[in-house]
Amino acid sequence: MKEITAIIRRDKLPVTKNALDELGYPSLTIQSVEGRGRQRGAMCAEMDSEMPDSYCTAVKLKSTPSSYALEHTLPKVALFVPKRMLTIIVPDDVVTKVIKAIIKVNKTGRNGDGKIFVSPVEGALRVRTAEKDGEAIT
Repeated sequence: MKEITAIIRRDKLPVTKNALDELGYPSLTIQSVEGRGRQRGAMCAEMDSEMPDSYCTAVKLKSTPSSYALEHTLPKVALFVPKRMLTIIVPDDVVTKVIKAIIKVNKTGRNGDGKIFVSPVEGALRVRTAEKDGEAIT
């Protein structure tokens, strides 16, 4: 078994859930998270509502939402980009299929499309029925 953790854009959550459901893996955990990657949080498409529409044209090449917020009056300093983090446990033989489905619906070609991490899972147990491993994750 493997744990697939995908960090995706907020607006891509519905299509990602549908893609996983179509593959037969509707069970997942979703968390609201914030973070930043190489762009250090400077992403116009992912800004909170506090960022004015003029932000994208007003910033300099090296500016970030944090530095913009410090130089202007905003309700809060935007340090990180809001994202959704999905966690799904799948059998080893479908990991590639699940990853391809996640990439297919999330790839835009722009910074901030997300990351996918794959980790081994030593075991699983369903609390209600005491089913173990593969039976517990379906």
